[in-house]
Amino acid sequence: MSLYLRVYHSSLGKKYLMAITGLALFLFVIVHMAGNLQVFLGPEIMNAYADLLKSKPALLWTARIGLLVIAVIHIVSALQLAAENRAARPQPYSEGKPIATLASRTILLSGLIIFAFVVYHLLHFTFGVTNPSFMELHDAVGRHDVYSMVIEGFSNPFVSVFYIVSMGLLCLHLSHGVSSLFQSLGIRRKSTVGAINRFARIAAVIIFLGNCSIPIAILTGVVR
Repeated sequence: MSLYLRVYHSSLGKKYLMAITGLALFLFVIVHMAGNLQVFLGPEIMNAYADLLKSKPALLWTARIGLLVIAVIHIVSALQLAAENRAARPQPYSEGKPIATLASRTILLSGLIIFAFVVYHLLHFTFGVTNPSFMELHDAVGRHDVYSMVIEGFSNPFVSVFYIVSMGLLCLHLSHGVSSLFQSLGIRRKSTVGAINRFARIAAVIIFLGNCSIPIAILTGVVR
């Protein structure tokens, strides 16, 4: 435990921790998107998929709690690193300020907004706090009708717009964060930096288009 604490209290340790937790969250985003895209396959497939997950509550809740812990560790490490960087350079750059992209300049803010969105998303779809009626939807065979829940949820234009904006911030965050995690893990080198940066941007665009296609398809009546 003392070794862990020594590693965590170092800036390098926090960077490694951010990279590892960031990679785990990135992989989760991809898997989660793949599951959500089943809405295009119809209610039978999507409800069967959701029922399969809910049939293993121990595994499901272990994954949920684990993801929450990973997200908290990622955010806390980011906040602490940001505070350490400000303390190390209390005065802003006067000349020769490093070139920074919009994604890198807003990565901390976008991360906090994304976390707020995740909390709302869980209250909206997972726990039914904002819409308790969603938990009472069932299909013809008695399964929780997740398909209808998604349709009803995104039929609200305000919810859909909030979701799309949040996906934009998420993918802006990923376009820089995915590239940075490879650097923190010592994988990104001069010879690979271009390819890794392109991969990060392409992955961010694919995730944005994939996730946003769902509310757009529902609002336009393509999926109903």
